[in-house]
Amino acid sequence: MREIFKKIMLFCTGYTYSNLSRLFLRLFVGVMFLHVCVRQFLDLGHLPAEFPGFWGMDPATSMTILLIIEALCAAFIILGFLTRIAVIPPLVVMCLAESIVFSSYDTVTPTLFTFQPGYPVMFIGIFLFILLSGPGKISLDYIISVHLIETNDDNEIIEKA
Repeated sequence: MREIFKKIMLFCTGYTYSNLSRLFLRLFVGVMFLHVCVRQFLDLGHLPAEFPGFWGMDPATSMTILLIIEALCAAFIILGFLTRIAVIPPLVVMCLAESIVFSSYDTVTPTLFTFQPGYPVMFIGIFLFILLSGPGKISLDYIISVHLIETNDDNEIIEKA
């Protein structure tokens, strides 16, 4: 019995799948954020009057640009391309969403984000984790960086010769 327990404990703690775990987390949060983006795009016609436009644009144009940026960032996160940069805009959007949800929680006016309080915090936590840990080895970032390192080593050999 002790040997079985020992084997189970060593198996559970000895094998880590951190790259696979980061891939799963990237895929999960990317698809979920893309779902949020599509849901907001479908409700674009019901844009709340209190949504401010930015850079002198009307609210509908501003919201369309914001949704395109969100969709691109979600796709980049899913693919693992420029991942640490791609999580920054969604992180800012989710911080904004959380502040909007808390500020309008008692009112009945519809807001742009139809989240329950705390829901954007889940996204914020996952985006912060991805920002700190990186995309992992199962990503375009890793493939591109390995390629760049290999081509950089070739250039150094040529220069030394």
